[in-house]
Amino acid sequence: MSAHTPPPVSADDAIRLVRGESVAPHDLLGAHALVVDGVEGVVIRAWMPRARSIDVLIGDHRTTMEREASGIFSVFLPDRRLPLRYRFEVTDDEAQVRLVDDPYRFLPTIGDVDLHLFNEGRHLRLWEKMGAHPRTIDGVEGTAFAVWAPNATRVGVSGDFNRWDCRAHTMRRLGSSGVFELFIPGVEAGALYKYEIRTRTGSLRVKTDPFAAKLEQGPGHASIVQARSRYPWRDGRWLAQRAESDVRREPMLVYEVHLGSWIRGEDDRLLSYREIAPRLAAHVSTLGFTHVELLPVQEHPFGGSWGYQVGGYFAPTSRHGSPDDFRYLVDTLHEAGIGVLLDWVPAHFPKDDWALRRFDGTACYEHEDPRLGDHPEWGTHIFNYARHEVRNFLLANALYWIEEFHIDGLRVDAVASMLYLDYSREAGQWLRNRFGGRENLDAIAFLKQLNHAVQSLHPGVVTIAEESTSWPKVTAPIREGGLGFTLKWNMGWMHDTLDYFGIDPFFRKGAHDKLTFAMWYEYSERFMNPLSHDEVVHLKRSLLEKMPGDLWQKFANLRTLIGYSVTRPGKSLFFMGTEIAPHREWNHDASLDWHLLEDPRRRGLVDFMTALGGIYRTRPCFWRADYDPSGFRWIDVADREQSVLSYARVDGQSSTPSHALVVLNLTPVPRDAYRLGVPQSGRYRLLLNSDAAAFGGSGYSVFEEVATEPTAYHGFEQSIVLSLPPLAMLVLEPDAATTAPAPLLVVPDETMIVVDVETPAPARKTRARGSKTVGDAAPASATKKKAPAKAAPSAKTKKAAKSKARPEAAPQAAPQGTPQAKSKAGPEPQPETTHAAQPESRPKTRPRTRGKSPRKDQPE
Repeated sequence: MSAHTPPPVSADDAIRLVRGESVAPHDLLGAHALVVDGVEGVVIRAWMPRARSIDVLIGDHRTTMEREASGIFSVFLPDRRLPLRYRFEVTDDEAQVRLVDDPYRFLPTIGDVDLHLFNEGRHLRLWEKMGAHPRTIDGVEGTAFAVWAPNATRVGVSGDFNRWDCRAHTMRRLGSSGVFELFIPGVEAGALYKYEIRTRTGSLRVKTDPFAAKLEQGPGHASIVQARSRYPWRDGRWLAQRAESDVRREPMLVYEVHLGSWIRGEDDRLLSYREIAPRLAAHVSTLGFTHVELLPVQEHPFGGSWGYQVGGYFAPTSRHGSPDDFRYLVDTLHEAGIGVLLDWVPAHFPKDDWALRRFDGTACYEHEDPRLGDHPEWGTHIFNYARHEVRNFLLANALYWIEEFHIDGLRVDAVASMLYLDYSREAGQWLRNRFGGRENLDAIAFLKQLNHAVQSLHPGVVTIAEESTSWPKVTAPIREGGLGFTLKWNMGWMHDTLDYFGIDPFFRKGAHDKLTFAMWYEYSERFMNPLSHDEVVHLKRSLLEKMPGDLWQKFANLRTLIGYSVTRPGKSLFFMGTEIAPHREWNHDASLDWHLLEDPRRRGLVDFMTALGGIYRTRPCFWRADYDPSGFRWIDVADREQSVLSYARVDGQSSTPSHALVVLNLTPVPRDAYRLGVPQSGRYRLLLNSDAAAFGGSGYSVFEEVATEPTAYHGFEQSIVLSLPPLAMLVLEPDAATTAPAPLLVVPDETMIVVDVETPAPARKTRARGSKTVGDAAPASATKKKAPAKAAPSAKTKKAAKSKARPEAAPQAAPQGTPQAKSKAGPEPQPETTHAAQPESRPKTRPRTRGKSPRKDQPE
């Protein structure tokens, strides 16, 4: 050994490095201070499997490295001191020469504080440290890689920058944190990479980066390096308003969207985020929606999972473009005044071997015991919420979407499966908690941590629980023992309501309680009324096909269902396509059938939803007191014989509280001379009639304005007499210029009416074609003790004109760029009559009363 030749690396260390078994490559490679024969200097070592020769360049000085028997290159530079800047000139096995910087001469890119917070589960910006991040260190551009693999014996980075040979870039383990890290010079944004992980048993696992900001589509599934976004956001005003908002006391009407099947281009091409953005913003704005909820856009390998089996938690799916393209979509919606909610899946993850499953050869993100770690119903793994790093992964992911993409809320999927250890399991398939119960205590602690972090760091951002059980206090504050969610999906209401509307109207009086029961528990939580994607798949049929009767009745029922959902307490959600009423179930592999808008019935439904959305957004009585019992009052909950339901929505936040009346006639039998108690005297005007001809209804004549009478009814001192169209919803509001508050009668039970009140005169019986029932004289809830009959209002006090429709509700066209050709799936499953034809159940005419002629636009 010459005076300036460094001693060779020990055989054991060299073998571990060359075999890819080292967890501390920086201990050997890179530049190290060394004294050789009394001469101080620096030794530089490199391991490049494909290199023939390597020269070290320091300024203009060149030194050739020696290759040891192990294949490691080394050189001793006397009289040099650390830190030392140098580069390599490498001649590879194909005689190609390139200049590279040594990845092993840089200090760690993650500090001790970051590691400490991560291991405690409290790092709130973890995505900025883990994953792949282009950066400049000591004047050298490259990418810093970091991954958590606590039980790995070695982790290497492979990619298109090193010919997918991870031996060239073995990562170092940072203490006992379980984190492996390496800065690789020269790796730029757009580079493909994966991690190669050696397990304790010696096997190799090739994985995508759990923190990757972008993923390649299958079958490669490589992670893609992304530069720090410089997207020029334009939604500053929106975010400022959001921070001051309280969604519980504001309008919230949500349009649920699956981006891959909402609209497609020619030849069934998936549209980009930027192509979808203006179309979606214009469409939902026209319909009056306040928010969109996106089915998971996190990268997922199987399109048939609809995004609910996530493979890349930090990556917007590249099916529609780049992360900045997704930012453009959110930004465009914000500029249009539309909030963006994101379906988020912290409950489980798929068993794809390239993703999180047994990430380092052990149950890293999941439980080792399948009784805790496997979901038998969905064939997925369950996150191990007891592990600090796993909780931090999920918590940081939630904050990532809020901070990096300006998401306004998270709808947390499958919360019930997180709360219960025995969810979807038989006896013997699950383990009890430490107290002997079935509650998942670690998941409960995580959900509380999540909600606390979101609400503390981002006021105005909402969290919504999809929770289908009777777990208490889901939306109660954490300090009161609750989980802390902003809202909860009302799954019970959804099932009961769809069951009711699926019943033939002749039998609905026997199921009346299905429609009213939800009010018994309405204020136990803050609910959202969902009619979501889950209800139009897996042979459950589309909403239109759930409705009974012929085609006219189906549309009439559907309009009434939509109106009821929006006008009752709670926020509302509808799945995309509700507005075009398809016959088929939703197909995630095809665009919605936008050509259906050529049908006048569908255009009428769109116009109805547009009018309904406009009324909802501009009348605070429909949303300001959603979660306050003072915001709702039954007018008549007990008229089951006629299947009529009526209630008032009240805004009690002003000196003169405003209110609106909602009346649902849930049979095809019109109800004339129907008396209704009202809170104020004066006049009430019609805001919305779902049976209006402009909406595809029968056009049955109703009063556009009606005067109150001093006839006590339904617990009120004043009442009005209405004509109720078939299978329809009426919405009325008091005329502010003519009404005055009337004191409520004292009623022990607000579902009952007061005795000794006058009842309306019997109405003339009217038979609806195709119906066996006839209109009755008075509501079934009328008192047994009758006063002398009082005549209905004279013709001077009412307007028997056309049903009122909002003039601004122009016919809605398909979103711009929608193909108008028939769907490739084939013809409609059932033929439809033309709009002009009279369906079998449509009322033939309104009876002639008080000298009034039937409407000229109806047949005699």
